[in-house]
Amino acid sequence: MSSTPTAGSLRVLPVGDRALLLEVDSTAQVAALHAELLRRRAAGELGEVAEIVPAARTVLLDGVTAPATLAARVTGWTVPPLTESEGPLFTVPVRYDGPDLPEVAEHWGVSPAEAAEVIGGTTFRVAFCGFAPGFGYLTGLPPHLHVPRRGTPRTAVPAGSLGLAGEYAGVYPRSSPGGWQLIGTTDTALWDPAREPAALFAPGARVRFTEVAP
Repeated sequence: MSSTPTAGSLRVLPVGDRALLLEVDSTAQVAALHAELLRRRAAGELGEVAEIVPAARTVLLDGVTAPATLAARVTGWTVPPLTESEGPLFTVPVRYDGPDLPEVAEHWGVSPAEAAEVIGGTTFRVAFCGFAPGFGYLTGLPPHLHVPRRGTPRTAVPAGSLGLAGEYAGVYPRSSPGGWQLIGTTDTALWDPAREPAALFAPGARVRFTEVAP
């Protein structure tokens, strides 16, 4: 399957003396590779690896005791793709009141209400985190539903805004500038320093958005 990294599609690059950067071709491959690395580390098969950090097309392994040995082993793996049921599931209530919802719906060729149904019927997966504490880049929309960023970013996007950009969906954990297409809002706290862990989402988690009344 295309979402399965093999020796031919997985590239391993050294980073300093104790880190490796694993490159693949898609976010689906990153998700599968990240899950496989976590499984193997839990089983004691990786040796010492301090951190496993996924991104859009890479996974960084930091604090590796024997990087050359691990690099040689990783390139021989066949990594199974993730099943739809893998990963913890978070349900996030959303009001579909975003200012860009009509534009997104027009881009998809549906009504705003139908666009909300598309989002509500999609199981997203946290591919990686970044941009701001608690911000997860969520994948799951098929290519024909990808939308461009706004031509002019907003100087301030309210906290809790659900946005779309390219292949990703995401919820702004705090007010910040942003160029994503805003389609809704949620009161769910994505980042809470008093909570353990502070970030609600972590790579590999699944997310469903359920509609609530404005």
